[in-house]
Amino acid sequence: MTAQLLGSKMDLASIQEAFDRVAKKQKVSYTKTQDVIEKTLQVVEAAAKQLNEAAEWSPEARKAVLTELQTRLTEIAPTSQIGASQKEVTLVVSKYGKLLDKSLNPDIAKAYRDVEFDSHLINEIIAQHFYRQGLFDLGDCFVNETQEPNAAALKTPFYEMYQNLEHLRAKDLEPALMWARKHREALDAKGSSLEFKLHQLQFVHVLRTKGRKEALEYAKISFTTFAMEHMAEIQRLMACLLWANRLEFSPYKDLLSPSHWDSVALEFTRECCNLLGQAYESPLHVTLSAGTQALSSLLKLATVMAPKKQEWAALKQMPLEIELENAFHFHSIFACPVSREQSTAENPPMLMPCGHVLCKQSIQKLAKGNARTFKCPYCPLETTFTQCQQLYF
Repeated sequence: MTAQLLGSKMDLASIQEAFDRVAKKQKVSYTKTQDVIEKTLQVVEAAAKQLNEAAEWSPEARKAVLTELQTRLTEIAPTSQIGASQKEVTLVVSKYGKLLDKSLNPDIAKAYRDVEFDSHLINEIIAQHFYRQGLFDLGDCFVNETQEPNAAALKTPFYEMYQNLEHLRAKDLEPALMWARKHREALDAKGSSLEFKLHQLQFVHVLRTKGRKEALEYAKISFTTFAMEHMAEIQRLMACLLWANRLEFSPYKDLLSPSHWDSVALEFTRECCNLLGQAYESPLHVTLSAGTQALSSLLKLATVMAPKKQEWAALKQMPLEIELENAFHFHSIFACPVSREQSTAENPPMLMPCGHVLCKQSIQKLAKGNARTFKCPYCPLETTFTQCQQLYF
Protein backbone atom coordinates (compact mmCIF):
# COMPACT_ATOMS: atom_id res chain seq x y z
CA MET A 1 0.00 0.00 0.00
CA THR A 2 2.79 2.39 0.96
CA ALA A 3 4.58 1.79 -2.34
CA GLN A 4 1.40 2.58 -4.26
CA LEU A 5 0.84 5.78 -2.34
CA LEU A 6 4.41 6.95 -2.74
CA GLY A 7 4.00 6.32 -6.44
CA SER A 8 1.86 9.44 -6.67
CA LYS A 9 5.01 11.60 -6.61
CA MET A 10 6.45 9.54 -9.45
CA ASP A 11 3.17 10.01 -11.36
CA LEU A 12 3.51 13.78 -11.04
CA ALA A 13 7.10 13.59 -12.29
CA SER A 14 6.04 11.58 -15.34
CA ILE A 15 3.18 14.02 -15.98
CA GLN A 16 5.62 16.92 -15.87
CA GLU A 17 7.95 15.14 -18.31
CA ALA A 18 5.06 14.39 -20.68
CA PHE A 19 3.89 18.01 -20.49
CA ASP A 20 7.40 19.24 -21.29
CA ARG A 21 7.47 16.96 -24.34
CA VAL A 22 4.14 18.34 -25.54
CA ALA A 23 5.29 21.93 -25.03
CA LYS A 24 8.58 21.25 -26.87
CA LYS A 25 6.82 19.50 -29.75
CA GLN A 26 4.30 22.35 -30.08
CA LYS A 27 7.12 24.89 -30.17
CA VAL A 28 8.99 22.94 -32.86
CA SER A 29 5.77 22.48 -34.85
CA TYR A 30 4.96 26.20 -34.63
CA THR A 31 8.43 27.18 -35.83
CA LYS A 32 8.31 24.67 -38.69
CA THR A 33 4.83 25.80 -39.73
CA GLN A 34 5.91 29.44 -39.75
CA ASP A 35 8.93 28.60 -41.92
CA VAL A 36 6.78 26.69 -44.42
CA ILE A 37 4.22 29.51 -44.61
CA GLU A 38 6.94 32.13 -45.12
CA LYS A 39 8.61 30.12 -47.90
CA THR A 40 5.25 29.61 -49.59
CA LEU A 41 4.41 33.32 -49.40
CA GLN A 42 7.83 34.26 -50.81
CA VAL A 43 7.36 31.96 -53.81
CA VAL A 44 3.81 33.16 -54.50
CA GLU A 45 4.74 36.85 -54.09
CA ALA A 46 7.72 36.43 -56.43
CA ALA A 47 5.51 34.85 -59.10
CA ALA A 48 2.87 37.59 -58.69
CA LYS A 49 5.54 40.25 -59.04
CA GLN A 50 6.81 38.67 -62.28
CA LEU A 51 3.31 38.58 -63.73
CA ASN A 52 2.63 42.23 -62.78
CA GLU A 53 5.90 43.44 -64.28
CA ALA A 54 5.43 41.47 -67.51
CA ALA A 55 2.01 42.71 -68.58
CA GLU A 56 3.03 42.53 -72.27
CA TRP A 57 4.35 38.96 -72.09
CA SER A 58 2.89 36.31 -74.29
CA PRO A 59 0.47 33.74 -72.83
CA GLU A 60 3.19 31.11 -73.14
CA ALA A 61 5.59 33.20 -71.01
CA ARG A 62 2.94 33.72 -68.33
CA LYS A 63 2.15 30.03 -68.38
CA ALA A 64 5.83 29.31 -67.84
CA VAL A 65 5.80 31.51 -64.71
CA LEU A 66 2.77 29.65 -63.36
CA THR A 67 4.38 26.30 -64.18
CA GLU A 68 7.50 27.33 -62.28
CA LEU A 69 5.31 28.40 -59.36
CA GLN A 70 3.59 25.02 -59.37
CA THR A 71 6.95 23.24 -59.35
CA ARG A 72 8.25 25.29 -56.43
CA LEU A 73 5.06 24.70 -54.44
CA THR A 74 5.32 20.98 -55.10
CA GLU A 75 8.90 21.02 -53.78
CA ILE A 76 7.88 22.93 -50.66
CA ALA A 77 4.76 20.78 -50.17
CA PRO A 78 3.22 23.10 -47.54
CA THR A 79 0.11 20.99 -46.98
CA SER A 80 1.98 17.75 -46.34
CA GLN A 81 4.68 19.40 -44.20
CA ILE A 82 2.21 21.24 -41.97
CA GLY A 83 -0.02 18.16 -41.81
CA ALA A 84 2.87 15.94 -40.74
CA SER A 85 3.94 18.44 -38.09
CA GLN A 86 0.44 18.71 -36.69
CA LYS A 87 0.11 14.93 -36.69
CA GLU A 88 3.17 14.66 -34.45
CA VAL A 89 1.69 17.22 -32.05
CA THR A 90 -1.66 15.42 -32.01
CA LEU A 91 0.12 12.16 -31.17
CA VAL A 92 2.00 13.51 -28.15
CA VAL A 93 -1.10 15.39 -26.94
CA SER A 94 -3.11 12.17 -27.18
CA LYS A 95 -0.48 10.30 -25.14
CA TYR A 96 -0.43 13.10 -22.60
CA GLY A 97 -4.21 12.95 -22.23
CA LYS A 98 -4.11 9.19 -21.67
CA LEU A 99 -1.40 9.64 -19.04
CA LEU A 100 -3.53 12.22 -17.24
CA ASP A 101 -6.55 9.91 -17.27
CA LYS A 102 -4.40 7.08 -15.91
CA SER A 103 -2.53 9.06 -13.25
CA LEU A 104 -5.15 11.53 -12.02
CA ASN A 105 -8.48 10.62 -10.53
CA PRO A 106 -11.05 13.24 -11.53
CA ASP A 107 -13.54 12.04 -8.91
CA ILE A 108 -12.17 13.81 -5.83
CA ALA A 109 -15.32 12.84 -3.91
CA LYS A 110 -13.65 9.48 -3.24
CA ALA A 111 -11.40 11.23 -0.72
CA TYR A 112 -14.42 12.53 1.20
CA ARG A 113 -14.99 11.26 4.70
CA ASP A 114 -18.20 11.92 6.59
CA VAL A 115 -16.75 13.52 9.71
CA GLU A 116 -18.91 15.30 12.23
CA PHE A 117 -18.10 18.98 12.62
CA ASP A 118 -19.51 21.72 14.80
CA SER A 119 -21.40 23.76 12.21
CA HIS A 120 -21.29 26.89 14.37
CA LEU A 121 -17.52 26.62 14.69
CA ILE A 122 -17.14 26.14 10.93
CA ASN A 123 -19.29 29.21 10.26
CA GLU A 124 -17.16 31.28 12.64
CA ILE A 125 -13.97 30.10 10.93
CA ILE A 126 -15.35 31.10 7.51
CA ALA A 127 -16.56 34.48 8.79
CA GLN A 128 -13.22 35.12 10.45
CA HIS A 129 -11.45 34.31 7.16
CA PHE A 130 -13.48 36.95 5.33
CA TYR A 131 -12.83 39.55 8.03
CA ARG A 132 -9.11 38.90 8.28
CA GLN A 133 -8.88 39.28 4.48
CA GLY A 134 -10.57 42.67 4.73
CA LEU A 135 -13.75 41.42 3.00
CA PHE A 136 -16.06 42.98 5.58
CA ASP A 137 -19.18 43.27 3.39
CA LEU A 138 -18.88 39.63 2.39
CA GLY A 139 -18.28 38.62 6.01
CA ASP A 140 -21.35 40.56 7.19
CA CYS A 141 -23.46 38.97 4.45
CA PHE A 142 -22.25 35.49 5.45
CA VAL A 143 -22.93 36.14 9.16
CA ASN A 144 -26.43 37.43 8.41
CA GLU A 145 -27.34 34.49 6.19
CA THR A 146 -25.98 31.87 8.60
CA GLN A 147 -27.52 33.74 11.55
CA GLU A 148 -24.41 33.24 13.67
CA PRO A 149 -24.74 35.56 16.68
CA ASN A 150 -21.15 35.17 17.86
CA ALA A 151 -19.42 35.59 14.50
CA ALA A 152 -20.05 39.34 14.36
CA ALA A 153 -17.73 39.84 17.34
CA LEU A 154 -14.85 38.65 15.16
CA LYS A 155 -15.15 41.71 12.94
CA THR A 156 -14.19 44.55 15.32
CA PRO A 157 -10.46 43.82 15.87
CA PHE A 158 -9.80 43.11 12.19
CA TYR A 159 -11.78 46.16 11.14
CA GLU A 160 -9.51 48.37 13.25
CA MET A 161 -6.44 46.66 11.80
CA TYR A 162 -7.53 47.25 8.20
CA GLN A 163 -8.44 50.87 8.88
CA ASN A 164 -4.90 51.43 10.13
CA LEU A 165 -3.50 49.59 7.11
CA GLU A 166 -5.51 51.82 4.76
CA HIS A 167 -4.02 54.91 6.39
CA LEU A 168 -0.57 53.31 6.24
CA ARG A 169 -0.87 52.67 2.50
CA ALA A 170 -1.92 56.31 2.07
CA LYS A 171 1.36 57.36 3.80
CA ASP A 172 -0.58 58.39 6.94
CA LEU A 173 1.36 56.75 9.77
CA GLU A 174 -0.31 58.38 12.77
CA PRO A 175 -3.05 55.74 13.34
CA ALA A 176 -0.48 52.92 13.18
CA LEU A 177 1.83 54.85 15.53
CA MET A 178 -1.02 55.37 18.00
CA TRP A 179 -1.71 51.63 17.92
CA ALA A 180 2.00 50.84 18.45
CA ARG A 181 2.25 53.27 21.39
CA LYS A 182 -0.87 51.75 22.92
CA HIS A 183 0.63 48.25 22.71
CA ARG A 184 4.26 49.25 23.37
CA GLU A 185 4.62 47.02 26.41
CA ALA A 186 3.41 43.92 24.58
CA LEU A 187 5.56 44.70 21.52
CA ASP A 188 8.67 45.26 23.69
CA ALA A 189 8.07 41.95 25.45
CA LYS A 190 8.19 40.25 22.05
CA GLY A 191 11.31 42.15 20.99
CA SER A 192 9.41 43.85 18.17
CA SER A 193 10.89 46.95 16.51
CA LEU A 194 7.65 47.89 14.74
CA GLU A 195 7.22 51.24 16.51
CA PHE A 196 10.75 52.35 15.64
CA LYS A 197 10.27 51.35 11.99
CA LEU A 198 7.09 53.40 11.85
CA HIS A 199 8.94 56.42 13.30
CA GLN A 200 11.75 55.88 10.79
CA LEU A 201 9.29 56.02 7.89
CA GLN A 202 7.66 59.10 9.37
CA PHE A 203 11.03 60.86 9.80
CA VAL A 204 11.92 60.32 6.13
CA HIS A 205 8.44 61.43 5.10
CA VAL A 206 8.69 64.63 7.20
CA LEU A 207 12.19 65.36 5.86
CA ARG A 208 10.98 65.15 2.27
CA THR A 209 7.70 67.01 2.70
CA LYS A 210 8.44 69.60 5.42
CA GLY A 211 12.18 70.01 5.43
CA ARG A 212 15.23 69.70 7.67
CA LYS A 213 14.03 71.71 10.68
CA GLU A 214 10.76 69.82 11.14
CA ALA A 215 12.51 66.47 10.64
CA LEU A 216 15.08 67.31 13.32
CA GLU A 217 12.34 68.29 15.78
CA TYR A 218 10.51 65.06 15.02
CA ALA A 219 13.70 63.07 15.64
CA LYS A 220 14.26 64.75 19.03
CA ILE A 221 10.77 63.84 20.16
CA SER A 222 10.47 60.34 18.67
CA PHE A 223 13.89 58.65 18.72
CA THR A 224 14.95 59.24 22.33
CA THR A 225 13.14 56.11 23.52
CA PHE A 226 14.93 53.93 20.96
CA ALA A 227 18.48 55.29 21.32
CA MET A 228 19.86 52.24 23.12
CA GLU A 229 18.62 49.59 20.70
CA HIS A 230 18.73 51.47 17.39
CA MET A 231 21.62 53.96 17.67
CA ALA A 232 23.20 52.90 14.36
CA GLU A 233 19.94 53.40 12.47
CA ILE A 234 19.30 56.75 14.18
CA GLN A 235 22.79 58.00 13.28
CA ARG A 236 22.14 57.05 9.66
CA LEU A 237 18.85 58.94 9.72
CA MET A 238 20.56 62.01 11.18
CA ALA A 239 23.04 61.95 8.30
CA CYS A 240 20.07 62.25 5.95
CA LEU A 241 19.57 65.80 7.25
CA LEU A 242 22.67 66.83 5.27
CA TRP A 243 20.95 65.68 2.08
CA ALA A 244 17.60 67.40 2.56
CA ASN A 245 15.83 68.09 -0.76
CA ARG A 246 18.22 65.74 -2.60
CA LEU A 247 17.93 62.52 -0.63
CA GLU A 248 17.42 60.49 -3.82
CA PHE A 249 21.02 61.32 -4.83
CA SER A 250 22.53 60.53 -1.44
CA PRO A 251 24.17 57.39 0.00
CA TYR A 252 20.89 56.93 1.89
CA LYS A 253 18.58 56.78 -1.12
CA ASP A 254 17.64 53.20 -0.16
CA LEU A 255 15.47 54.71 2.61
CA LEU A 256 13.14 55.98 -0.13
CA SER A 257 12.38 52.50 -1.45
CA PRO A 258 8.63 51.64 -1.47
CA SER A 259 9.61 48.21 -0.15
CA HIS A 260 10.05 49.76 3.32
CA TRP A 261 6.36 50.68 3.38
CA ASP A 262 5.35 47.20 2.22
CA SER A 263 7.60 45.60 4.81
CA VAL A 264 6.19 47.71 7.66
CA ALA A 265 2.61 47.04 6.52
CA LEU A 266 3.33 43.31 6.58
CA GLU A 267 4.95 43.50 10.02
CA PHE A 268 2.07 45.62 11.32
CA THR A 269 -0.40 42.97 10.14
CA ARG A 270 1.61 40.18 11.75
CA GLU A 271 1.87 42.01 15.08
CA CYS A 272 -1.84 42.84 15.11
CA CYS A 273 -2.79 39.23 14.47
CA ASN A 274 -0.31 38.07 17.09
CA LEU A 275 -1.75 40.36 19.78
CA LEU A 276 -5.22 39.18 18.82
CA GLY A 277 -4.10 35.63 19.46
CA GLN A 278 -4.46 34.80 15.76
CA ALA A 279 -2.02 33.34 13.26
CA TYR A 280 -0.95 35.61 10.42
CA GLU A 281 -2.15 33.08 7.85
CA SER A 282 -5.87 32.35 7.80
CA PRO A 283 -6.51 28.90 9.36
CA LEU A 284 -9.07 28.22 6.64
CA HIS A 285 -6.55 29.08 3.91
CA VAL A 286 -3.85 26.90 5.51
CA THR A 287 -6.27 23.98 5.90
CA LEU A 288 -7.44 24.14 2.29
CA SER A 289 -3.88 24.50 0.99
CA ALA A 290 -2.70 21.51 3.02
CA GLY A 291 -5.74 19.51 1.93
CA THR A 292 -5.02 20.30 -1.71
CA GLN A 293 -1.49 18.94 -1.34
CA ALA A 294 -2.74 15.81 0.44
CA LEU A 295 -5.62 15.21 -2.00
CA SER A 296 -3.61 13.07 -4.41
CA SER A 297 -2.42 10.76 -1.62
CA LEU A 298 -5.91 10.55 -0.11
CA LEU A 299 -7.41 9.57 -3.47
CA LYS A 300 -4.69 6.97 -3.93
CA LEU A 301 -5.35 5.59 -0.46
CA ALA A 302 -9.10 5.35 -1.08
CA THR A 303 -8.46 3.55 -4.40
CA VAL A 304 -6.02 1.10 -2.81
CA MET A 305 -8.36 0.30 0.07
CA ALA A 306 -11.43 -0.23 -2.11
CA PRO A 307 -10.48 -3.72 -3.46
CA LYS A 308 -9.48 -4.83 0.05
CA LYS A 309 -12.99 -4.04 1.27
CA GLN A 310 -11.62 -1.69 3.88
CA GLU A 311 -13.95 1.05 4.99
CA TRP A 312 -12.23 4.33 4.10
CA ALA A 313 -14.80 6.54 5.77
CA ALA A 314 -14.55 4.59 9.06
CA LEU A 315 -10.81 5.17 9.50
CA LYS A 316 -9.98 7.10 12.65
CA GLN A 317 -6.28 7.30 11.78
CA MET A 318 -4.40 7.33 8.50
CA PRO A 319 -2.48 4.07 7.96
CA LEU A 320 0.57 6.11 6.93
CA GLU A 321 1.91 9.62 7.22
CA ILE A 322 1.07 12.00 4.36
CA GLU A 323 4.00 14.28 3.54
CA LEU A 324 3.39 18.01 3.19
CA GLU A 325 5.72 20.88 2.33
CA ASN A 326 7.86 22.44 5.04
CA ALA A 327 5.53 25.46 5.04
CA PHE A 328 2.96 23.29 6.80
CA HIS A 329 5.32 22.06 9.52
CA PHE A 330 4.57 24.30 12.50
CA HIS A 331 3.84 22.21 15.58
CA SER A 332 5.11 23.87 18.74
CA ILE A 333 3.22 21.20 20.70
CA PHE A 334 3.87 17.54 19.94
CA ALA A 335 1.35 14.74 20.41
CA CYS A 336 2.72 11.21 20.23
CA PRO A 337 1.12 9.34 17.29
CA VAL A 338 1.27 6.08 19.27
CA SER A 339 0.07 7.02 22.75
CA ARG A 340 -1.96 10.06 21.60
CA GLU A 341 -0.57 11.94 24.59
CA GLN A 342 0.89 15.43 24.49
CA SER A 343 4.61 15.60 25.16
CA THR A 344 5.85 16.98 28.48
CA ALA A 345 9.22 17.71 30.09
CA GLU A 346 9.17 14.21 31.59
CA ASN A 347 7.88 12.63 28.38
CA PRO A 348 9.60 14.63 25.57
CA PRO A 349 9.48 13.90 21.83
CA MET A 350 12.30 11.64 20.61
CA LEU A 351 13.66 11.47 17.05
CA MET A 352 14.44 7.99 15.75
CA PRO A 353 17.19 7.43 13.12
CA CYS A 354 14.52 6.76 10.48
CA GLY A 355 13.12 10.28 10.95
CA HIS A 356 9.89 9.40 12.74
CA VAL A 357 9.13 10.93 16.14
CA LEU A 358 7.50 9.34 19.19
CA CYS A 359 7.31 10.32 22.82
CA LYS A 360 9.95 8.93 25.16
CA GLN A 361 7.58 6.66 27.08
CA SER A 362 6.24 5.12 23.86
CA ILE A 363 9.79 4.33 22.72
CA GLN A 364 10.61 2.83 26.12
CA LYS A 365 7.58 0.55 25.90
CA LEU A 366 8.56 -0.54 22.39
CA ALA A 367 12.21 -1.05 23.31
CA LYS A 368 11.66 -2.77 26.67
CA GLY A 369 15.21 -1.82 27.53
CA ASN A 370 17.92 0.58 26.37
CA ALA A 371 19.88 -2.00 24.37
CA ARG A 372 17.03 -4.02 22.86
CA THR A 373 16.30 -3.50 19.15
CA PHE A 374 12.76 -2.60 18.14
CA LYS A 375 11.00 -1.79 14.89
CA CYS A 376 9.61 1.66 14.13
CA PRO A 377 5.78 1.44 14.06
CA TYR A 378 5.69 3.53 10.88
CA CYS A 379 8.46 2.04 8.73
CA PRO A 380 10.52 -1.19 8.48
CA LEU A 381 13.69 0.27 10.05
CA GLU A 382 14.91 -0.99 13.42
CA THR A 383 16.69 0.95 16.14
CA THR A 384 17.45 1.04 19.87
CA PHE A 385 16.52 3.51 22.59
CA THR A 386 20.08 4.80 22.85
CA GLN A 387 20.05 5.75 19.13
CA CYS A 388 17.07 8.07 19.61
CA GLN A 389 17.59 11.76 20.29
CA GLN A 390 15.42 14.18 22.22
CA LEU A 391 13.80 16.98 20.20
CA TYR A 392 13.34 20.54 21.42
CA PHE A 393 10.54 22.67 19.93
